Amino acid sequence: MSTINKDRYLKLNVAIEGLIDRWYAWPHLVSPATAAMNIKDRHLKIMESYIKNPKIHAAAVKDPKMLGGPFIDYNGGRVDEIKELYNATLDSRTDVLEFREAIIELTDMLKREAKGYSLDALYEKVPEILRGFVELYYDLNNNPNFRFFEALLYKSKYYEESSQSISLQLVEADDSRSFVLSTPRLNDDNLIHLDLPFKSNLIDELFKMKRIPSDYDTIKNTLGILTGQEGLFDSFFTDQAPDAYEKYANKGVRTRYFGHACVLVETDEISILIDPVISYDGYETDVKRYTINDLPEKIDYVLITHNHQDHILLETLLQLRHSIKNIIIPSSGKGNLQDPNLRLMFKNIGFDNVIELDDMESIEMDKCTITGLPFLGEHSDIDIRTKLCYHVKLHNDFKVLFVADSCNIEPKIYERIHNIMGDVDILFLGMECDGAPLSWLYGPLLSEKLERDKDFSRRLAGCNFDQGISLVDIFNPKNVFVYAMGLEPWLQFISSIKYTDESRPIVESNKLVNECIKRGIDAERLFGEKTIEY
Repeated sequence: MSTINKDRYLKLNVAIEGLIDRWYAWPHLVSPATAAMNIKDRHLKIMESYIKNPKIHAAAVKDPKMLGGPFIDYNGGRVDEIKELYNATLDSRTDVLEFREAIIELTDMLKREAKGYSLDALYEKVPEILRGFVELYYDLNNNPNFRFFEALLYKSKYYEESSQSISLQLVEADDSRSFVLSTPRLNDDNLIHLDLPFKSNLIDELFKMKRIPSDYDTIKNTLGILTGQEGLFDSFFTDQAPDAYEKYANKGVRTRYFGHACVLVETDEISILIDPVISYDGYETDVKRYTINDLPEKIDYVLITHNHQDHILLETLLQLRHSIKNIIIPSSGKGNLQDPNLRLMFKNIGFDNVIELDDMESIEMDKCTITGLPFLGEHSDIDIRTKLCYHVKLHNDFKVLFVADSCNIEPKIYERIHNIMGDVDILFLGMECDGAPLSWLYGPLLSEKLERDKDFSRRLAGCNFDQGISLVDIFNPKNVFVYAMGLEPWLQFISSIKYTDESRPIVESNKLVNECIKRGIDAERLFGEKTIEY
């Protein structure tokens, strides 16, 4: 039974999953054009395959070699519900599916008819539903292409907020959840689904309650919790206040590693959170971790390095939205299908405090300067501009460099950067050097299937040992931390990564850490949690 008119706290291990058509939301599902491609060429394909042969999916999910593959994780069951979702998607997303077909038609038309002559006459051959949304162009090698006016797409019927919803659940025990790119979220006795658009301020009001108690009945009634789910909703709350956050008050610098690529940098005057991916608290676990309760009540700057689902985790960002003062993102491309505009995406889901940075552009404050640096590779050689490394300069000239998943395939670029920025004190370096092939993430955007050998040569990969140690040589850090490896158990449902001691990223990062230590540089591959004060 609920407690009448009593202020209560939301438990720290309550998770929110933003959903689109009942699939776990990530930026390519929010942006209209990429959403159209993923709905058709990821969601519908996976569901159709499951409906035809659920036993193959059940076997594949249990095979470690198939981790992260396009297999639904319902143990071969719930076929009727998947079929119902499949049909509902076809019915409700007719416009979007037609939009996808028009994109393919436009691509084919340009290949056939754009031969280096003026494109003016081809505008009449653009599919009707795309007319007014696209500009045709040639690159300097006379290859034809098109770009979207994305702001118009967000104002059209192809951006459907009605497809957005959220689910609430308690994360407990082993952190396990089904892989987000391949398993839709069906109804479950442990889930509460709510038809709320992501921009709803009710999400903010709910998640403020993790720290600030509020009236339970008010939030229950405002959210429209059904009578049959009142007991479950009640279990999400507690009368016990969380531990108070201890603000960093020293005159130095504190860094806290929260898992994967998420790092909090604090001084007594500023807080900076990079690529927020926050775990949950309130249950027994074998892996120590920091959680939302280990963050400041207000975060001055959130830095986003690039537009991949493990670096823009909407699950975390929606929970933190009410406490984020500013989000810094890489300046986005201008309407190319593969590179949707991040600022538009954030704005349309309720973030009004977004700042774009270009390469070598800085935000300067009294005691801090944040500079965006070039980010190489990790995007399968596709023309994607929405990516930045970050150089953070704090008081007393203390410098931290976050390279994230950037792959140092051309050290000359970072040598030129070093000539401008100088040495750094700390280097955070990603070394997931066996990344997935191009098609794993970008496959739905391709108009033609890429040959397997070409696909597997173009990886979503970070630095190997040689590339990583080159960065160490260039920037001369006092501390080197290998991160962004997807090692933590609470990341597996996002990254699908599970290493052994023989896995190449482990072998290569061990080699780098040992080489740094041999040179007298403090080095470590991070896992779980880590705090260092300087």
